[in-house]
Amino acid sequence: MADNILVIKLGALGDFVQAMGPFAAIRNHHADAKITLLTTGPYVELAHACGLFDRVWTDLKPRSLALSQWAGLRRQLRTGKFQRVYDLQTSDRSSFYRRLFWPGPNPQWSGIARGCSHPHANPKRDFMHTIERQAEQLKVAGIEQVPGPDSAAALAGLDGPVDQFNIKHDFAILVPGGAPHRPEKRWANENYSKLAEHLLEQGLVPVLLGGPAETEAMEMIAADHPEVKNLCGQTSLLDIAALARRARLAIGNDTGPMHLIAAMGCPSWVLYSQVSDPALCGQRGANVSFIRKRSLADLEVEKVVEKLDLA
Repeated sequence: MADNILVIKLGALGDFVQAMGPFAAIRNHHADAKITLLTTGPYVELAHACGLFDRVWTDLKPRSLALSQWAGLRRQLRTGKFQRVYDLQTSDRSSFYRRLFWPGPNPQWSGIARGCSHPHANPKRDFMHTIERQAEQLKVAGIEQVPGPDSAAALAGLDGPVDQFNIKHDFAILVPGGAPHRPEKRWANENYSKLAEHLLEQGLVPVLLGGPAETEAMEMIAADHPEVKNLCGQTSLLDIAALARRARLAIGNDTGPMHLIAAMGCPSWVLYSQVSDPALCGQRGANVSFIRKRSLADLEVEKVVEKLDLA
């Protein structure tokens, strides 16, 4: 009988993308197993598309007093009859899920949960880049080869049509958004507007990507240039992946979509301030560059333009 394997990866988007290599490594290591991914709603479509899992379960992330949801999650986990769990989330929440198998049988467990069979016990794990940290975690569990998030096995299914967006010329992706509570990670909208003007002069259509929270900012950028394609709130994660495959380049803040765009192989420039360190959380891909300033308010448009390869 084939093994049943559970992989836990709940989010966020950048972290999910950086787990694509480990997903592929786990599938390769357990080629004949039935592998289930436990994730959250935003990443279900992406998880199905990558083709590495037999089942994708949605974690509702029960609150502390949502007893019926906790009971349902416990029942679901126990009926999975898993021989091994790879906890790639390695959070307090995901580690707690090991307790939901009580009173047993307990599956083998790769992660940081107390008492687990394959602990990633490196005391410096929090000072490692996510890619290296996960590779080391899997090595402890017997998986020696872990590709990057841009591996062919991880990204094979992440594509689709883009004709619905009616982009008729070469284009460049701009990602001017980011977490609303982290304004220090954002380059000014005025700068993106000036950058869009430069791209248009070079014959590239700027395509704006982001979620509903960025509506006002992207409308302001697009208002200055009618040729700009504003796709704010119109793209799924698979759409973003497909656009990234076809774009000439991408420029954006340190935010989740830039992880996906970079992993797809799109030449990418990611803007960083002092509040985040690309050595620990930077995007990975075949052609990624970082432009970093102590404060993004001090980053001039001309300096970004100098970095772009528009030959």
